Amino acid sequence: MRGKIGRNMSKLTLQNIHIRYGDNAVVHDVSLTVEDGQIGCLLGPSGCGKTTLLRAIAGFEPVTQGAIILNEQVISAPDVHTPPEKRTIGMVFQDYALFPHLSIADNITFGIRKQSSKDKARRVAELLELVNLPGHQQRYPHELSGGQQQRIALARALAPRPRLLLLDEPFGSQDVELREMLAREVRDILRREGMTAVLVTHDQHEAFAMADEIGVLQGGRLQQWDTGYNLYHKPANRFVAGFIGQGALIPGTVISHNTVMTLIGAVQGEVPAGCLPECPVDVLIRPDDLKLVEDAPRKATVAAQVFRGAEYLYTLALADGSQILALAPSHQAYAVGETVCFELDMQHRVILKCAGAG
Repeated sequence: MRGKIGRNMSKLTLQNIHIRYGDNAVVHDVSLTVEDGQIGCLLGPSGCGKTTLLRAIAGFEPVTQGAIILNEQVISAPDVHTPPEKRTIGMVFQDYALFPHLSIADNITFGIRKQSSKDKARRVAELLELVNLPGHQQRYPHELSGGQQQRIALARALAPRPRLLLLDEPFGSQDVELREMLAREVRDILRREGMTAVLVTHDQHEAFAMADEIGVLQGGRLQQWDTGYNLYHKPANRFVAGFIGQGALIPGTVISHNTVMTLIGAVQGEVPAGCLPECPVDVLIRPDDLKLVEDAPRKATVAAQVFRGAEYLYTLALADGSQILALAPSHQAYAVGETVCFELDMQHRVILKCAGAG
């Protein structure tokens, strides 16, 4: 649901953001836009700058260069710094930060204490209904599960009706299955509120489950700002290709404008601009690009296997020692060291120019 009646429009824009700690540059020239009512995500490994960017949006870190704009108002720039409490931005943290000695109702209303008792009670009831925990007003945080506490933390952040919601690794303390479920729940809640939000996470499954657009960061630089689908199927560079999903890059040589020869045969796809015949390239092979069959010219040796219930994830060693991954139904059981045959079933072909290639 988008654009609720009476809600302030909340578009977030980062323009050429640089952030330094003394002589140490931690964020370099980051630009992106989260449209009103959309959920954006900053995704990357530890130390990539995603949390620093989130803190800058919240007002806890100054920017060295560039501007942060919320609803056409500059809230951060080298000569502008709106204090955090004046930005009408809500935050949800990994550890929930609920007050253990306060009831759920008092936790939710902590940021709207100046409102009348009647208005606070109405807002609490409204938010508990929104997060699917009606009637929990008088309970305490320790009486709730981790997932329920997360939803209360979300309700508290939404209580003052912020223009923007920031979520800092909000599901990191949960197990993998619960994290994805909570991400979907929170996404649905934010959709119903029409809330613009930015999530920070290192978990791509959370990002895929929750965000409309995702920014992949490395070394303080934005590598790609795109949908989850495009990050997976159309990565902008080698880092994104390796970081998103599972897969392996195998070397190849350009034969024509749409064909590359590799150790596992000819692969057709869009060759990078400027790559002439004989140009070295790499081809990204995802586990779902291979199909194990009874007999085929292409062969490999099973180097490792992981049983996943409905399927196996195989690591296959090629003749030159390089490795690729393959998914197969669990009834296709092969032992380590066994030779298998495979066919290519590549719906999306990703070909990347080698470093230093002309």
